[in-house]
Amino acid sequence: MATQATRKKPSAKRAKRAKATLAPREQKRGLEAADMALAADAPDVAVLAAEVRAAGGAILGAYREPLSGRALLLAALPLGAVEPTPFQRDLSPTHTRRLAQKIEEAGVFLDPLIVVHGEDGRLWTPNGRHRLAAAKVLGLRHVTALVCPDESLAFRILALNTEKAHNLRDKSLEVIRMARNLAKRKPQAKESEFTAEFEAPELLTLGIVYEKNGRFGGGAYSPLLKKVDRFLDRGLFVSLRRREDYAARLQDIDAQVKRIIEGLQKRGFKSPYLRNYVVARINPVRFYRPKKGATAPPMPLAEALTRMTAAAKKFDLDSVRGSDLALVAAMSGGEE
Repeated sequence: MATQATRKKPSAKRAKRAKATLAPREQKRGLEAADMALAADAPDVAVLAAEVRAAGGAILGAYREPLSGRALLLAALPLGAVEPTPFQRDLSPTHTRRLAQKIEEAGVFLDPLIVVHGEDGRLWTPNGRHRLAAAKVLGLRHVTALVCPDESLAFRILALNTEKAHNLRDKSLEVIRMARNLAKRKPQAKESEFTAEFEAPELLTLGIVYEKNGRFGGGAYSPLLKKVDRFLDRGLFVSLRRREDYAARLQDIDAQVKRIIEGLQKRGFKSPYLRNYVVARINPVRFYRPKKGATAPPMPLAEALTRMTAAAKKFDLDSVRGSDLALVAAMSGGEE
């Protein structure tokens, strides 16, 4: 049996240091707003502007970057004039298609590329490979870019790419907060009208649970919800009340799951995959495989939760084998 991994709790000293790091500096740095303004024909950007025009682009504006005061151009550039740096991560066709789809759904291409000088006078983007590829998929003629004269930025951009990736909890909380805001402004608008904004219906349900319990193991329940949760064809105010009920039932099921886990631990099972295993065992649609092109769920979410509750109450601890847990560990890939 696998040994349960122990997680170190952050020390009080480390937490205090992290909090101090996030505190704003008393002494302010950088330019004032008026000092950031820069004319597009200013001498500081004349050479850069000429290169943009030579590449078939157009100058949209200029400004001084607020920290260092370096002059930057906001420009429109033809797709063919920009290349990704040759040392960037490999292009993911799946991510490119998904990004293009989301941009199409949003109806706007918002994020400018960062562009710098490359070799042989070419224009390189050190951080926009997938946006550039998505723009090509969408058939765009031009993209917007922040053009920087500092060529060395191409080699330092990775250090700036420190944004924490959204995990399941982050996504779910962001989606439910968005839904609550929209429900206040458009209570009669149907939940199903916001499929692009909400991305997936299960994020709404999980978001409500995460609001009440930030340590909820949503990754274990995600496979079930993906199969049975669907966007509701009801007004947002009504749909959120319905999802409050779903979330409460999920929490009740999880309480049963915790009881089962405690029973298994008393019998010597210490695997970190116990929750995934137990939830999979009581999942009424775990063996369901949709037919190609099918969109209807195998059963309503309410029915699935009812069946899960019944299965959890009659869970047989004696039926668990160490080999079962080893298989769950090998197949586990829940996002958390």
